[in-house]
Amino acid sequence: MKYHQLIQFTVATMLCGFLFGCHAAPITGDDLEGKKLIDGVYEGSSRNGPNSAAVKVTIYEGRIAEVKLVGHMASWKGKRADILIPQRITAEQSTRVDVVSGATNSSIVIMNAVQTAVEKAYE
Repeated sequence: MKYHQLIQFTVATMLCGFLFGCHAAPITGDDLEGKKLIDGVYEGSSRNGPNSAAVKVTIYEGRIAEVKLVGHMASWKGKRADILIPQRITAEQSTRVDVVSGATNSSIVIMNAVQTAVEKAYE
């Protein structure tokens, strides 16, 4: 009987850890309108739980010209954010864009990594 209770306790503890330990990262970015950016290539990174991202951001003529993902650790669903989030950031000139459904945390980690890089370009 004690073995059965130990198994139940272990499963319950693991389930609680999974449910409460896997929340999405807070979004730190914002719209870049009105901010002066110095041209150059800037690096940034972000991590939350099992997800992490490293980026190189090219600023040209005061705008985000390119977002290159140089590292991204994510689950198989998170890989869907690899192409879409950098494209959205470049198109919208914002580090706060719509997340990819099913890849929320990966999307946010990439956005936060770009924000970290862009902050280095502030005039």
